Amino acid sequence: MTAELVRGQNHPLSQVRLEVRVSAGRPVVAGATLSDEQGRVRGVEWVAHPGAPTLPGLEVSKQAAADHRLAFDLDALPGTVHRVSVLLALPTVAGPARFGAVAAPFVAVTGLDGSEVASYTLTGLDSESAVVALELYRRQGAWKVRAVGQGYAGGLADLLADQGLPEARRLADSINEAVAQGLARSVSAPPPRTPEGDRSRQAAASAPGPDQPHPGTQGAPGTVPPPSSPYDTPGGQGDTVPRQAYQGGGAQTDPSGVAQPAPPAGGPIDYSHPGRQTSAPPPPPPTAPPTPPGQPARPVAGDATGWSMEERLYNQVWGMFEDLARATAAYRSAVDFADSRMEQELDRALSDPRSRIGGQGDAAREAAQAKHADLVDQARAALDRDLAQLTAESEVVEPALPAAYARWDNPVWHAYRVPMEIPMAVRLGDLWLPESGELSIPLLVRLPLERGLWIDSGRTTREDSLADPDELRRLAMDTAVANAARLLAVYPAGEFTVHVIDPAGSAASSLAPLVRSGVLAGPPAAGATGVADVLTRLTQRVDLVQMAVRGRAADALPPGLDTAEQLLIVNDFPHGFDDRAVTQLRYLADEGPAVGVHLMVVADREDAASFGPLLDPMWRALLRLTPVPDDHLADPWVGHAWTYEPALVPRGSEVLQQVLSRVAAARRPWDR
Repeated sequence: MTAELVRGQNHPLSQVRLEVRVSAGRPVVAGATLSDEQGRVRGVEWVAHPGAPTLPGLEVSKQAAADHRLAFDLDALPGTVHRVSVLLALPTVAGPARFGAVAAPFVAVTGLDGSEVASYTLTGLDSESAVVALELYRRQGAWKVRAVGQGYAGGLADLLADQGLPEARRLADSINEAVAQGLARSVSAPPPRTPEGDRSRQAAASAPGPDQPHPGTQGAPGTVPPPSSPYDTPGGQGDTVPRQAYQGGGAQTDPSGVAQPAPPAGGPIDYSHPGRQTSAPPPPPPTAPPTPPGQPARPVAGDATGWSMEERLYNQVWGMFEDLARATAAYRSAVDFADSRMEQELDRALSDPRSRIGGQGDAAREAAQAKHADLVDQARAALDRDLAQLTAESEVVEPALPAAYARWDNPVWHAYRVPMEIPMAVRLGDLWLPESGELSIPLLVRLPLERGLWIDSGRTTREDSLADPDELRRLAMDTAVANAARLLAVYPAGEFTVHVIDPAGSAASSLAPLVRSGVLAGPPAAGATGVADVLTRLTQRVDLVQMAVRGRAADALPPGLDTAEQLLIVNDFPHGFDDRAVTQLRYLADEGPAVGVHLMVVADREDAASFGPLLDPMWRALLRLTPVPDDHLADPWVGHAWTYEPALVPRGSEVLQQVLSRVAAARRPWDR
């Protein structure tokens, strides 16, 4: 779902390769500046504009246009860059001189597949001729987008000077000169399609976007070479292809170098790019079967937005989560209102001493209670109606979920095959509310994991939970093994490695499926020596990968380094850990997820109290899960305390061993 931003609002970015699309209605200049942690632009080499449209990690249009598509690869930006500002300016050579005289520009941040992430309409501009539309900024290792809308009446010179650029006036003049040259060779947009399905030969208006062809000047010989792009690396990345230039008045060349004939004079013009490799559009979402008049539509699995069925099911599950959260919030709010209203009516009735004698007070009390019961019944009826619809949706969605999203008792696991690609998310359990009855919502966590997991083996707050400490520890380790097996199952062969630390060997029975199948990187580490060895190796791996990433020297990693995602399961923490080992574990919890090293700690918080506040940051960095149902997770919308139930393998089922055996068989060629 697209986030429609207002000025000052921010939104997280889940991907680093994206586009910023601009629609202004009139030709505008689009550019971008790079700035450091203090928001200062260090020099003209940190500004992308029509005269210098390409910088490491971004590309802007070469001329003024009504529509722009700016390309960004945030991972390719220099490490000293913490903010990218998207700029819009009106050309000084023609057209209106202020944004107040034109329609409000619209900007949208999209993925490479065209799906919108966030959008912003720049309203409220008047005398300004340049504006900072958006900021893409780095915060705690993640990227976000903020709607800015800061305008400058002094144009680009004032805007660049405000960002700390000393050569602001000179650079603004050079940008305006480059824009003037671009306008001299630009042409107008093609007219809309005629009823006959043809287009009359017209010149093109706006500058092409980063994935559009760069036309030559109509009627002029030669070509207009496209600028180099952060996405046009040798060998290609992802599904992008190198762009080719159109030949002015001549033939077109496809990526293989074969000349294509130009369209006949006077005939229809083919505006498709000759070198683009287009993938098939996503299949349409399934349609609900017909329903009798007056009844709600029957739910359908995959009836949500998304490019693939997996993405649609993911969005549908979280849509159900939001619906249940808001329906329950409405019910609780109605009950609170009914309680408050009854108390007020009783206070008014009993505040008069005369009503306390005889039957007048009893009548007032009965009337207030009747109104209260009526309001609660109405609220409950509305909630039951919503629950019935959500339950019907869950009954069709649950069987359709892929293995990564499915419960262990789902038949999809019987047809399990090791995947070729990493899924969007993985299921770590279920969530439900006291009012939802038997309806539960899958807890889906995006991959790769952004934080580690803490499986709490201590006593929970629920009165009906298991009280035996030994049984709780066993269930906690069973939960850890089930989650580790699921992660192994949803990753391609050789792309996920699991290590285990079991200092006292107390988890041998729970770890048996992982050990027997041979999916572990090595036998569970025991004793203080084993703990120190595993932690030292993983800490060194984090250091090496961090240095390679920061130095842009991925090819300099040692040849024997395992580049797969790493998961470390720590049982019975902190037994067997000294101060140095605890410090290393904290380091892995803080720095590991960014370079593919994740923690799954099985521990009782009270057992680690001897370390005092030293471990508090680590506990806060991990996602707490419980081996038995416990109401400790809150949603970000209304703050409900959701009851979490772990995704355990049914007792007596062999599905876990079957899945791990197939994972081990697929991994053998990679381990040679």
